Amino acid sequence: MPITAIDPNTALIVVDLQAAARQMPTVHPFDSVLANAVRLADAFRAKKLPVVLVNVAGGAPGRTERGFGAGVLPDGWTELLPELNQQPGDKTVTKYTWGAFQNTDLAEHLGELGVTQVVVCGLSTAIGVESTARQAHEHGFHVVLPVDAMTELDAAAHENSVERIFPRLGETGTTAEVLAHLGS
Repeated sequence: MPITAIDPNTALIVVDLQAAARQMPTVHPFDSVLANAVRLADAFRAKKLPVVLVNVAGGAPGRTERGFGAGVLPDGWTELLPELNQQPGDKTVTKYTWGAFQNTDLAEHLGELGVTQVVVCGLSTAIGVESTARQAHEHGFHVVLPVDAMTELDAAAHENSVERIFPRLGETGTTAEVLAHLGS
């Protein structure tokens, strides 16, 4: 389904595009995904719309078979990629779970700004992006997911999110569609 509208009070949420991400074996060319996220961030800032940059600094403490726990992370792990050109007006959220709303002040921050819709992109499609989109939907935000501004480590997981989960959470489309609706 194409993106039908971008609300006047929309925020961009960029998930986990941090130092460690560049080294991951993603299924889509990482530089293209990053370039699309940068285009979105630049356009949102130009329209004076909120930009939220999310990094992950640990994982939930529960046992998993393949998990990202609360262990010691390498130096520089949480640093946002410089291409994102973090600005003083950007909101930074450090998360310790898959989704950016859990145990953070993100919902309150967006509510104070009168945000009604979020555009979510980043890494990884089926974990950080999907969890953040689910939580945004559950908080009552309209959700837009530009699928060319996200990637995953597993092609089947990316496809499952894009084809089966995202249409239940919001609208999917491309970076170009979001930019067109913004008038950028």
